[in-house]
Amino acid sequence: MRVGPRRCPGGRKFVGRGGLGGQHWRPDARGLSRVPWRVEGGRVPERQISERLVAWGSDIEASTIEQAKKATRLSVVSGHVALMPDAHVGLGATIGSVIPTDNAVIPAAVGVDIGCGMVAAEFDLVASDLPDDLNPVLDAIARVVPSGVGRGHREPTAAAADWFAANPAPGERSDDDERRAAVQFGTLGSGNHFVELCLDERDRVWLVLHSGSRGIGKRLAERHIERAQVLARELGVYLEDRNLAHFLDSQPEFHAYIADMLWAQAYAFANRGAMVEATSQAVLAVIGKGAETSRINCHHNFTQRERHGDRDLWITRKGAIKAAVGDLGVIPGSMGTRTYVVAGKGNPRSWNSCSHGAGRRHSRSAARRLFSAADLAEQMGERTWLRADAGALVDEIPAAYKDIDQVMADQADLVEVRHVLRQLVNYKGV
Repeated sequence: MRVGPRRCPGGRKFVGRGGLGGQHWRPDARGLSRVPWRVEGGRVPERQISERLVAWGSDIEASTIEQAKKATRLSVVSGHVALMPDAHVGLGATIGSVIPTDNAVIPAAVGVDIGCGMVAAEFDLVASDLPDDLNPVLDAIARVVPSGVGRGHREPTAAAADWFAANPAPGERSDDDERRAAVQFGTLGSGNHFVELCLDERDRVWLVLHSGSRGIGKRLAERHIERAQVLARELGVYLEDRNLAHFLDSQPEFHAYIADMLWAQAYAFANRGAMVEATSQAVLAVIGKGAETSRINCHHNFTQRERHGDRDLWITRKGAIKAAVGDLGVIPGSMGTRTYVVAGKGNPRSWNSCSHGAGRRHSRSAARRLFSAADLAEQMGERTWLRADAGALVDEIPAAYKDIDQVMADQADLVEVRHVLRQLVNYKGV
C-alpha cells in the first residue's frame, strides 16, 4: 500500500472570485464593494472591519461581512463580533462567527445542529501496520456507522440506552422525538459529516469524525428559533433578520432553551464518542491489532457562559472552536484536503476562538452546477472513498471549500498546529 505523502489531485477546477489566483479581497468601509486586502507574509492579520466587527481571513465575501454586521447592531451583543477565517453566510448568524451576548442568547446563532463538532482519536499504529487494500476498512466503517438523511440504527444500541438512562431529556418530548433520538444515537447524518482514517506527519494512524446532534438537535433548535421569532413579534422587537430573534434571561423561554441546548450539546458529544468507539473496534478488527492512545472531542456549534475580563458573557460560537490557552481542537479542510489538530493560544480579540474548518466557497447548489462527479474523482486522487456515490457527493468537492492551508495561515495568532493529518479513507453519508 502506498501510504507516503499523496500527490496533489491534478486539474483542479476553481470557479469564483474571493481568494483565487493569489488575489485576496475585503469589502470597503461600507461593505458594499470589493477591494484587495494586503497580505503580509502569506497571511492576513486581524482586521477591524467596523467598531464592533473584527475579522481574520483573506477570503471573506462582502455578503458575509454584511450579514455579520447585522449581528453587531443587536442591543444584546456586548463588545465586538469576531469573524473566523472560514466565515461564510449562514441562517441568521454568520457561520464562522463568535458572538458575545449579555444576559441573552440567539438560538439561530447556535445553529440547527446544536453541538455539532469534531472528534479525533490517535492510535498506537503507523502506516506500515495498515493493509495494502483499505476497502475492507471503508466497509467496516459503513457497517457500524449508519449515515444519510434521517437514518439511524434499526433499534437503539446498548450505548444509547445507557446514555439516555443517565441523561433524561428536559421538558416535554413526543414519543416520536424520543424514539428517533434513540435510534440515531451513534449515527453520522449527511452533508459535510464524515468519518476518515488518516496519517499524521509521523505516519501515526488517526480516526477523525464530524457529526452533531442529528434530528433531535435540529427539531429542538427549530422549535426555539420559531418561539423566539413569535416572541419578538409579540413584544414589538425590531430585527433586521428575523433569525436573529433572541431570548433574555428574564424570560422563561430563555431557560427552556438553555436546558434543551445543553442537553443537545451533551447528546452530540456522546454521539461522536459512541461512533468513535464502534468505528475503532471495527477498524482495528480489520487491521488485526492496535489501541486508541488519545482522543479530542470538541464542539463548534454551541454557546456557554464564560468570563472575559470583568464580565460574564454568553459566548456563542457558530462554526468556531473554543481556543483558550491549551484547548485542543480539530479543524478539517474538505474530503480531499488536510485536517489540523491544534492547541489554542487564547487570543482575547477572538473571544478565545478559532475556525471550525475551511468554510464553503460555493453553496451546495452552486457546486453541483460548477463541478461533476469526474471532477470529484480527480480531486480525491488515490484515497479510498465511496466512488460509486460520486454523483451524490459533488457538493462536497474540495473546490467548493476555501483553501484550508490559507485558513490556517490566517489564524496563526489564534492556534498552534500540533499535527497535520492526510486522509487515506473517507466515508460520508449520502
